[in-house]
Amino acid sequence: MGGTFREQLFFMLCLSVLKGDARYMEENEITPEGLFSLLNSELKREIPEELIYSRPLRCLDMVAAEGQFTFTADRPHLSCAAFFIAEPNQVINVEYDSVDIDCRGGDFIKVFDGWVMKGEKFPSSQDHALPLMERYVDYCDSGTVRRTVRSSQNVAMVFFRIHTVGSSFTLTVRKPINPFPCNIISQTPEGSFTMVIPQQHRNCSFSIIYPVEIKIAELSLGHLNDFPIKKSMPGCAGAGDFVELLGGNGMDPSKMFPVADLCYNFNGPAQMKIGCDNTVVRMVSSGRFVNRVAFQYRLLDRQELQRIKVNSVEDLCFTG
Repeated sequence: MGGTFREQLFFMLCLSVLKGDARYMEENEITPEGLFSLLNSELKREIPEELIYSRPLRCLDMVAAEGQFTFTADRPHLSCAAFFIAEPNQVINVEYDSVDIDCRGGDFIKVFDGWVMKGEKFPSSQDHALPLMERYVDYCDSGTVRRTVRSSQNVAMVFFRIHTVGSSFTLTVRKPINPFPCNIISQTPEGSFTMVIPQQHRNCSFSIIYPVEIKIAELSLGHLNDFPIKKSMPGCAGAGDFVELLGGNGMDPSKMFPVADLCYNFNGPAQMKIGCDNTVVRMVSSGRFVNRVAFQYRLLDRQELQRIKVNSVEDLCFTG
């Protein structure tokens, strides 16, 4: 199943990523098969700590391993992007080792704190601590004083444009541990995760870019001070702390439609099948309590998707 997921995900990346930011990417030489095999080999690779994994970076690339990556222009490359992904409990450090580009001639290297697909960004602006423009870090503007850029979550991107043959740059990518992960893209369509927000006023989303069944095993809201949750009206309207399940066909959780919302403590399981290209578990926290949600997810097979589609009245995605 995992291989099929990666093939679907990176096929989408090759064909439609950055559709809304086309100025960054117009042509590339990488094939979907090359991208899939590259990711699979990197995920399985075990490298001794004393050795540094090293390989060339391509104009359109996916990087799932720590190591050193060098891009050297064999011709003008005007629209390139590299996607970086780590484990859910990690963030991404991008360090400039050496850079030989012509900033005055229009070259650039920009690190983006998150991912962009079809013009939609993850995390959404509602769920990220920084304003959108501050999530872009341009080497030509800050590289001499800021040699390392750290992401806020387990995904990041590097956009670059190079005009001159022979120009190059080398990056070292490391993946330090994040003790309280927030805003995550899953590498696989099956797994489990526990999201904890420790008395912080923030929103966190866990994104699975595939139709899945979600099983909520535990939900604890406000358990630190053991305060009951007061409901002023049906549903979770007015609740400062809650979890919502979202479905949609894009990357931005703020543009997805709500499938279910939960604002009370319980020990599950509570489950739902969501037949969307992207399924998100999103926790909203007021900052007054320690909030926790534990869940499992698995890929829906074709028969399940067909049954859900037949029984669903939704126009965009199918739920059951």
